Amino acid sequence: MNPNKALWEKGDFTRIAQTMRDSGTALVESLGVRKGMKVLDLGCGDGTTALPAARLGADVLGVDIASNLVAAGQQRAEQEQLTNCRFQEGDATDLRELEAGSFDLVVSVFGAMFAPRPFDVAKEMVRVTRPGGRIVMGNWIPGDPTLVAQILKISSAYTPPPPEGFLSPMMWGIESHVLERFTAAGAAEADISFARDTFTFSHPQHPAVLVDAFQNYYGPTMNAFEAAEKDGRAGDLRRELEGLFASQNRSGNPGATVIPATFLRVTVTL
Repeated sequence: MNPNKALWEKGDFTRIAQTMRDSGTALVESLGVRKGMKVLDLGCGDGTTALPAARLGADVLGVDIASNLVAAGQQRAEQEQLTNCRFQEGDATDLRELEAGSFDLVVSVFGAMFAPRPFDVAKEMVRVTRPGGRIVMGNWIPGDPTLVAQILKISSAYTPPPPEGFLSPMMWGIESHVLERFTAAGAAEADISFARDTFTFSHPQHPAVLVDAFQNYYGPTMNAFEAAEKDGRAGDLRRELEGLFASQNRSGNPGATVIPATFLRVTVTL
């Protein structure tokens, strides 16, 4: 199986996505989405940004490599009777089933950044966007002190080194790498802009319960725990993550969790 597909079909990312709904809606509402706009949500998961775009009247296609997330997104759209939102399996490195220039807006929030072959990802995103359209990416930032970058950093210390030639998804959070990838795909450097933005994870229970969700349902963390278990270090990993979540919790209620995480917002105008 495609390793990227295996990673995101592992566990159940919908359990994490449930904590991100409000921020997904707020991000989409900031993009000027309007009725009739054709939107591609690439690496869409179960629709955290696809469904809000459809609620605003856009014609939305969500594409994800994980079949379980595609099914979950389709179910959510049907439950809301959003006939203008559909989901299908696809690989961000090869969108051959999608016509060139067919979308007004291509969105990928913590999705396409995890696909291999980043130059192919940028090329495909540019190809399917119409002239005058936009691409908006949300990418985690390497070394950032906030939640997700630190989860991935801690987890990597417990897992075997990646294979030779592996390119970290976190490189999408470095502006120079983003510029290199999109200009190679034909975008003008002057039409690529960056901003720091925030996604907030909200959970009605104690931070340790949110750690449970990452341990049991988030592919990268699940892999880290499996490797740590073999080395007798699972308890150490758990303590590090619980300490991280507790220290970053901004909820006024000690029994609830509100954790902001900084990301790089990329906008490409074609």
